[in-house]
Amino acid sequence: MAGSERSPLLTYRLCSSTSVEEPGPAARGSRKLRTFLGVVVPTLLSMFSVVLFLRLGFVVGQAGLYEALGMFVVAYVIIGMTVLSVCAISTNGALDAGGAYYMISRALGPEFGGSIGIMFFLANVCGSALYILGLVEAIVDIFGIPLGQTMGSGFQVLPRSYWYELLYGTALLLVCLLVCLVGASIYAKATFLIFLIVMLVLVTVFVSFFAVGPTVVPLPQGNGSLAVNGSFTGFRLATLRGNLAAAYGVDYTTGRLMSFSTVFAVMFNGCTGIMAGSNMSGDLKRPSYSIPRGTIAAVLFTYVIYNLLAVTLCCTCDRTLLQKDYGFLRDINIWPPFVIIGIYSSTLSASMSNLIGASRILYALAKDDIFGRALAPAKKTSRGGNPWVAVILSWVLVQLVLFSGKLNTIAAIVTIFFLLVYATIDLACLALEWASAPNFRPTFQYFTWHTCVLGILGCGVMMFLISPIYASASMAFMLLLLLALHYLSPSSSWGYISQALIFHQVRKYLLMLDVRKEHVKFWRPQMLLMVQNPRSSIQLISFINDLKKSGLYVLGHVELAELDSLPSDPLQTHADSWLLLVDRLNVKAFVNLTLANSVRHGVQQLLFISGLGGMRPNTIVLGFYDGTVPQDRLARHPAFEGSEETALLSFPPVRGPTAPRRLSPQEYVAVVADAVKMLRNVMLARSFEHFDKARAPAIDVWPLNLLRPDSARYADTCSLFLLQMACVLSMARSWRRAQLRLFLCVETGARTRGQEDKLRQLLKELRIQAAIHMVPWDAVVALHWQKQQEQWARPVEATMNFPGNATCISDEYLKAANRLILEQSPSPTIRFLYLPRPPADTSLYPSYLHQLELLTRDLGPTLLVHGISAVTSTEL
Repeated sequence: MAGSERSPLLTYRLCSSTSVEEPGPAARGSRKLRTFLGVVVPTLLSMFSVVLFLRLGFVVGQAGLYEALGMFVVAYVIIGMTVLSVCAISTNGALDAGGAYYMISRALGPEFGGSIGIMFFLANVCGSALYILGLVEAIVDIFGIPLGQTMGSGFQVLPRSYWYELLYGTALLLVCLLVCLVGASIYAKATFLIFLIVMLVLVTVFVSFFAVGPTVVPLPQGNGSLAVNGSFTGFRLATLRGNLAAAYGVDYTTGRLMSFSTVFAVMFNGCTGIMAGSNMSGDLKRPSYSIPRGTIAAVLFTYVIYNLLAVTLCCTCDRTLLQKDYGFLRDINIWPPFVIIGIYSSTLSASMSNLIGASRILYALAKDDIFGRALAPAKKTSRGGNPWVAVILSWVLVQLVLFSGKLNTIAAIVTIFFLLVYATIDLACLALEWASAPNFRPTFQYFTWHTCVLGILGCGVMMFLISPIYASASMAFMLLLLLALHYLSPSSSWGYISQALIFHQVRKYLLMLDVRKEHVKFWRPQMLLMVQNPRSSIQLISFINDLKKSGLYVLGHVELAELDSLPSDPLQTHADSWLLLVDRLNVKAFVNLTLANSVRHGVQQLLFISGLGGMRPNTIVLGFYDGTVPQDRLARHPAFEGSEETALLSFPPVRGPTAPRRLSPQEYVAVVADAVKMLRNVMLARSFEHFDKARAPAIDVWPLNLLRPDSARYADTCSLFLLQMACVLSMARSWRRAQLRLFLCVETGARTRGQEDKLRQLLKELRIQAAIHMVPWDAVVALHWQKQQEQWARPVEATMNFPGNATCISDEYLKAANRLILEQSPSPTIRFLYLPRPPADTSLYPSYLHQLELLTRDLGPTLLVHGISAVTSTEL
């Protein structure tokens, strides 16, 4: 292997683009954080946050111990399943900035990634505001002037009103902004200091349950009850019994009656921090190593702490204290300022964690150009790699959310946003697992598709239990984003999980599609259209797309060359042009290119190998071999007119008037004969350069073999196939208003009425609606019988005739038949004519082609059809 070549296995990243960019000095320098500081500490602080010190008593007091422990189980099962999915995805390759957004977008594609990225960004924005509001509530409870008073005592000096609290929140948010603007390194150091403080406070809280004796705790004013005091009883069985059952009441901060769903929404905010470490993926030294270990350790630790604290609270605090004073932990602590410091530290840290997480997600969205120029400013970073513009934009949105005023007001919205993100992460992991892609090899093995499904169901159920309205609105918003991104976002090279899933399902169903079980009732055309140069075949390509009737459609092309004399396969460079052509023309077709030393051999290859299993072409379509000079109609087509992509197409110029042709008339007819031998139906398309779909559609069908007028049969296999194809075309959406006309050639004196009735009965049985026109052709057929009599006079020459005695057909008869067709139907949109089988004697191929040329001369768009297989059924 040459030294300049690089194996894709060596540059593999998690579903990343084909080009792996080497990170610059700023990017390398920003990746400094290890597992403990980068994942464990942010996750612990985000999960503890406002719930640990300010709302755990509220949860236990409203729901009781039994339901509170049940809530913890439900919540941690949901986040546990999500954590397993996060660990699996994060260990399946290198991670970049963006956390959950990066994982989802690289697994499910830009549509899901972009929509969920915005939802996760908004969740972090609202979460940051929620923690700021919790911090403001804690500050005002201690330092605020009591309600109804103009002056407070001691430290109670802060005015209390909606606008003052908004001002306090703005000031605290400004502190978070300044820390986040400095960068992730300072943030990590600050959170580590806060982590030490919170752990110290948590130790004092547990010590206080044993060290502090029974205490009467004054309740805050405006608590919504007549009670003045609550009680800290110490460990007493009576207190535990009184707190076992649920007793939902009114939340004194909002005045709303609580229920299981509203309390769960508040409690779940203590579990939504599991992605705090993942959000720092762009700043971690080894994200694939740190995220699973750090996240699992933090989740297990918080689960143990929450359960221990809930049990001790139920054993030591009466329900009045739990329900009517959310800051009671400071009143029962061995040194009350400890709890105050812990509340301030944990909520401030959680707010910073969500703010910096939101900025990283916004930066990743901007860097991926999913929303185009709308997020372009968020790409800007400092010299150290900190996305300062994204931080400022996130700060502005958090400031707007602060206008909601109360923590419990936005708790449900935040919870639903996070649940939706978690469900999508589980969906991403489930899709990767079900797709069975060989490159999905996560080093973390402790997950199955069952855990993914359980996580998705858990998240979905809890979303609608918390708030059906918010849940429906958030899902509708996500779907709108998904649809908008599907149609508007630029294509990416990350890889689409939908393609892997489609491949997996298509392979399975193709194996189930048994050709031995085919039945004529369910026959459909499966077309192979041979295209020499798409520049002159645009109309025909679009027409066959209408004719396929939900069947297989393959565009085939033969490149004349010998692979032995070439350094590489030339078809690889042309494939993109053909796929772009299919996309822009909006035709549902596959492309199959082959290399051969002759057109005939190339067509044979395509007839042999095109398709898979029961999906193989049963009909081949060829352009007609005549002297018409092809015209380049590609640039003038509406799909390419004025488009810069036209220059990207590598199709050669069309053949000039004096340029040599790629195949001879002999070889052309041989291709038709080969297709018939391979039991393929054949269609020859002539004059489709004049095809105009915009005209009022009309379909004319001539089911008689005009090259053998002595065989006036209208119900042979070929005629029925011709009728079927005309009917299939009329069933296409753009042809449903087309008038289907059937022309029946009759001689004077024949039983014309009987023939018409017989044909009408056949059409009725076949459920084909068509107008039947009786066409007298005595003068035309007389020319044929005259030629026949001359041939009978020369029996030696008659022995040279190929089947159907087509050599007996005179040019005068064919020209007369041509005039008859033009007189009866001057200008339909398309004509269907009977195509006879090529002669067995190859020396007669030029004569056969000449007769077809005379018959179809100047008829406009015409399709000569030869059917091999039975395709109609009168059975139910």
